[in-house]
Amino acid sequence: MTESNKDVVVIIGKLVLISVIASALLAVTYVPTSEQLKKNYEEARTSTLAELMPQAAEFEAVYGDEIINDEGDREILYYRAKDSSGNLIGYAFFRQHPGAQGLLEVAGGVDASFNEVTGMSIMSHVETPGLGSKITEPPFRDQFNNVKVADLSLSKSGGAIDSITGATISSQAVVDALNAQIEDIQGAEA
Repeated sequence: MTESNKDVVVIIGKLVLISVIASALLAVTYVPTSEQLKKNYEEARTSTLAELMPQAAEFEAVYGDEIINDEGDREILYYRAKDSSGNLIGYAFFRQHPGAQGLLEVAGGVDASFNEVTGMSIMSHVETPGLGSKITEPPFRDQFNNVKVADLSLSKSGGAIDSITGATISSQAVVDALNAQIEDIQGAEA
């Protein structure tokens, strides 16, 4: 074996060793990091439910039949919000819906009589920065506080919600997500 061939073998050996070490370090950090991300995600959801229904003392999950992971967990369809006496005061939910650029996850709440939306929050989105991303900002988000379900449509369609200029698709996606989930809950609770 010539000197240059030995150099190539040494270089390849070093690259393989570095790759193995990097892979091992990545594997070691992946499990605790993914667990922490999962925990943070659940805490954010719990916090959002409390913001949407501040008078609720507990949220009772309503499960669907679909198994969503290898642990056998079932999908949570929505939550029944109850006061400290156990009385139903409303429903809270998370709903994924297509937006202009991809899926958005909307959190919402509605009172027990399905008359008023208690609030709305955006959990995640991939909407255009500076346009569709304004669905997360208070001027848009606050319009949903205590709006009548009958008025839950964009103002151009006769509703109470003003769309974001240049982001009508994103605005409509939020309204559609809320309306669809409220209808689903009404159907399930009837």
